[in-house]
Amino acid sequence: MEMKTIHIGDLGDIITGSTPSKKNLDNYGDYALWIKPTDINPDEKYTTVVEEMFSEKAAHDCRSRMVPAKSVCVPCIGTVGTKLTMTPCDCFVNQSINAVVPNEDYDNDYVYYLLHNFLPTLKSYNKGTASGREYIAKSAFENIEIKVHSDFNIQRRIGKILSSYDDMIDNCKKQIALLEEAAQRLYREWFVDMRFPGHESAIIDCNGLYEGWKLCNLCNVFNIEYGKTLPTSKLHQDGAYPVYGSSGYIGQYDKQNITDYRVLITSRGNGSGKIHRTYHKECFVTNNSFIVSCQDEYSDIPLSYIFFCLKQLQLTRIVGGSAQPQLTNAMLENVEFVLPRKDLIKNFGQIVEEYFGHVNILKTLQENCLSAKELILPRLISGDIKIDA
Repeated sequence: MEMKTIHIGDLGDIITGSTPSKKNLDNYGDYALWIKPTDINPDEKYTTVVEEMFSEKAAHDCRSRMVPAKSVCVPCIGTVGTKLTMTPCDCFVNQSINAVVPNEDYDNDYVYYLLHNFLPTLKSYNKGTASGREYIAKSAFENIEIKVHSDFNIQRRIGKILSSYDDMIDNCKKQIALLEEAAQRLYREWFVDMRFPGHESAIIDCNGLYEGWKLCNLCNVFNIEYGKTLPTSKLHQDGAYPVYGSSGYIGQYDKQNITDYRVLITSRGNGSGKIHRTYHKECFVTNNSFIVSCQDEYSDIPLSYIFFCLKQLQLTRIVGGSAQPQLTNAMLENVEFVLPRKDLIKNFGQIVEEYFGHVNILKTLQENCLSAKELILPRLISGDIKIDA
């Protein structure tokens, strides 16, 4: 397979985005997607959820900078060499992003994976600014040399092969979201809207609670303990156990501190108070999360109930800290909630634990697809794996 060296600018048009005046509220609305580096999720090919959108006025005013669907957006200011995205539709980007609009000589998906593979090298072109921000000028970005496959048909084949992995990953995410939404709806129906089985004939006691229900303190039902300190420098791809940080899975490590599925509460950072859970029985949880388990008296409460119960409590509302948001044990000590009858919790668990089982299987499939893609991507892009046009 013939390879050649070109400049990034040879791949197609390079469009640098813009940010209309924030003082004019008419510039922002819900008319057109406007992507910023902070909107980009490194684990997703497309960016479909954004913090802000353009109004029709802004879209018209910035029409010369409109970025076509399936363009490849690369942040070059502030964040360099860590993420990129492909546009799901005609949209706009801010001035930190250079969008590559492939010409007729290059397959769009191929360009996405080509630049994805190049990201670690891109960081070496950072010239920085006086304020210390990472920065690559548009002219410098366009003149970066990169090796590409000459044959368009081979490019297209590579794009399709790698896209199939991302399509599978995306499909798993959608199925997981549907299962978790179904479980969330059931929790709300039974324990928030109070339409649990037998609610029509349930008796309310003198405390204003359904018979068999009780008001509990969070720390009297659950053990809530910090995970363990783990420097990010110790994370590596060949670790035997998955690592969970403040927002979920963050890498792998050689040791474990958890031997069963657990619910986690983010304890530090902007996500403090958010609820997530482990999808591996054996894993390592860092001290950026609390690990939640039941006290002996309540050991029969299923994981699924704990998860949705804590989500419903909206612990983000009690987060403190000025320099850095954080949630502490002391903040959790006075949190109260109503604990339903044991038979209702058990029945809920029997239904939802099955959902959680399917989610765990889908998570494993998702991780396997991601690992396979990361293994094959550099070899396809470099030409080490020979494929027919």
